[in-house]
Amino acid sequence: MATIEHDDLPGEAVIEREETPAGPEGRAALATAAAAAALAACGGGGGGDGGGGGGDAPFAPVVDFPVSDYTHLAAANDTEAARFLQQAQFSSTPEEIAAIRGEGYPLWLARQFQQPRAQSGWDWLESRGYGAVDSNSYFFNHYPADFMLWSQLLSGGEAMRKRVALALSEIFVSSLATAEFTWRSHAYASWWDMLTRNAFGNFRQLLEDVTLHPAMGYFLNTKGNQKENPSTGRVPDENYAREVMQLFTIGLLELNLDGTPKMSGGRPIESYGQDDVTNLARVFTGWDFDTSDGVRHTPPGQSYTIESRAFARKPMSLRESRHSTLEARFLGVTVPAGTPGREALRIALDRLFNHSNTGPFFARQMIQRLVTSNPSPAYVARVASKFNNNGQGVRGDLKTVLVAILLDAEARGSATLASNTHGKLREPMLRFMQWARSFNVTSAAGSWKIFELDNAGTQLGQSPLRSPSVFNFFRPGYVPPNTAMAASNATAPEFQIVNETSVGGYLNFMQGVIERGINCPNPAVPYAAWNNYAYDVKANYSRELGLVTNAAALVDHLNLVLAAGRISGATRTLMVNALNATNVTASSSADAKNRRVWAAVLMVMACPEYLIQK
Repeated sequence: MATIEHDDLPGEAVIEREETPAGPEGRAALATAAAAAALAACGGGGGGDGGGGGGDAPFAPVVDFPVSDYTHLAAANDTEAARFLQQAQFSSTPEEIAAIRGEGYPLWLARQFQQPRAQSGWDWLESRGYGAVDSNSYFFNHYPADFMLWSQLLSGGEAMRKRVALALSEIFVSSLATAEFTWRSHAYASWWDMLTRNAFGNFRQLLEDVTLHPAMGYFLNTKGNQKENPSTGRVPDENYAREVMQLFTIGLLELNLDGTPKMSGGRPIESYGQDDVTNLARVFTGWDFDTSDGVRHTPPGQSYTIESRAFARKPMSLRESRHSTLEARFLGVTVPAGTPGREALRIALDRLFNHSNTGPFFARQMIQRLVTSNPSPAYVARVASKFNNNGQGVRGDLKTVLVAILLDAEARGSATLASNTHGKLREPMLRFMQWARSFNVTSAAGSWKIFELDNAGTQLGQSPLRSPSVFNFFRPGYVPPNTAMAASNATAPEFQIVNETSVGGYLNFMQGVIERGINCPNPAVPYAAWNNYAYDVKANYSRELGLVTNAAALVDHLNLVLAAGRISGATRTLMVNALNATNVTASSSADAKNRRVWAAVLMVMACPEYLIQK
């Protein structure tokens, strides 16, 4: 027996194994042993706070979450590793695959949970000069937030944290597309930072931060919402009260732990009624942007003034005189008349957080965003149970929820790979993000000037934080009509944005992007010079060009890093034959080599076996 010291294990844990583990089974066994040693070294808990993301930072992660309920703790081969990575983050490069195979799933997850945070979206805007009050009027524009988001999502570390934050943004929807207030880009940078900060935190804190954030306050009318006035007929705005129940916490129907509706007399039971909405709305009165610093700016050449951007990242503040003091009864609890606004908010959010629906309602949607569109009730129940209790008596621990989603047998087991009902359609914007991270896309100027890409006919039909409504880009309960899925009532949310226009738009957009990158025209540069200047955001295909003379090897590589090995033998043969129709050798021109790589990437990213992620 030989001993191997792992410096990245807590307490420099020592693992004993055979001298050379033979084949993938041996490597998987070693990674599982490493995970077990880490658990033993830290006693199965304790230690570690901070951020997530990255993958190769020099620190020792502590596995501070239980994994005894899971049997799949390491990848037996590269395709299993790629499958996990494509669920947990955006990409599965060869380096990322090697890293996760070396340490196993628990240590990899611990590394994401505990890695120190990187540059925030707010700080990125500041570093690029978008906080200036000058003639550019950035404080009235949306596009700096788009640039910030693409910078965050297409590059840098913390990939799992960002992936989870993006998923949260599709549940707790606040849309940049409708933001029409000063410093809107900074507010949405702050919103993004709030989601990333809470991605591995607790649902209760997330719910409060969402509720009081200025971006949500504007989007769902909590900002400036006032108490009732009998003399004028004014009543509290009910928008947020309705959506925080319907979309963010409990849903429309009473649920069992497994996410199936509770029934009475053969009919589902509604989880709330109009009286609940009317009463809960009183809680969300009196809140407004916190501009208490009193700072005002006068833009150059203007007579008007604007507030400082400080409010854009502060929770909304309470104007007690505008808060309703009426009794509020909802969901079986009562806020007594005269209760101060902050205490009323605490009672309301605690009730929503502790409602029996919240665990299964949230669990099912997070499973849909990361793993499969139509999870089994048993899968939902297992994850919801972890939401209700992380094993240490804590409710709403998102780290434990994410571990339960990603390590569950339905996410990791081989049986689901053969199922016709398991998996999910990759969202167009996620395909774009995967392309960027798989091929080391960079912005030469560091500006990431990619505007919204939500035109379905010419772009992706999606852009981060630009949902067309509070109902996200698609509904979690959407069932494609007139399909085999409809016959079994199987949900497939992403198919709600699929049509002839969006399919063609995606293919045309990606063909151009794969070849040239993103065109970021600058009005100061003559049109004729754009090709030399404006394609600022480009991929690096050096690895793929190293395989370019061997079409089969090139397709196999792309099958792994993009499709986690899901492309069938028949499809692979079609792709290889198509590439070989044009001979490419070591002496071929750079243009011929590039075109083979571009064609291979596009074929894979257009392939149904890639588009459906399993």
